[in-house]
Amino acid sequence: MDALSTALKVAASGLSAQSERLRVVSENLANAQSTGSTPGSDPYRRKTITFAAELDRATGGSMVNVVKIDRDSSAFPIEYLPGSQAADADGYVKMPNVNPLLEMADVSQTNRSYEANLQVIRQARELISKTIDLIGNQ
Repeated sequence: MDALSTALKVAASGLSAQSERLRVVSENLANAQSTGSTPGSDPYRRKTITFAAELDRATGGSMVNVVKIDRDSSAFPIEYLPGSQAADADGYVKMPNVNPLLEMADVSQTNRSYEANLQVIRQARELISKTIDLIGNQ
């Protein structure tokens, strides 16, 4: 049973990490067109998330933890939008450094990882249930 509870804890840490990743990606997508409010001001800066595996000494399992949420330091793309409130004197606007295609790929990968962790939890619960049934039938 210890191995099964460790599997549950590891999968739960993966679910938590992927939930946080999805929150960050969703925020990026929601702000993909958020420019600054004054001429020449910086727009929304894409957020990034970093994970690390940490050994849980109590269970011996390798848990996934969010190490930090940071900002992407890549350059802002510039677009010619002379009517925008964020346009400089020449009509150019700094746009967020969010690539919706990249973010959607992250959503897809996050979804697959989340589903894999859910499947581990389902399998462990099923094995625990079968073990209890076997013990009860003796």
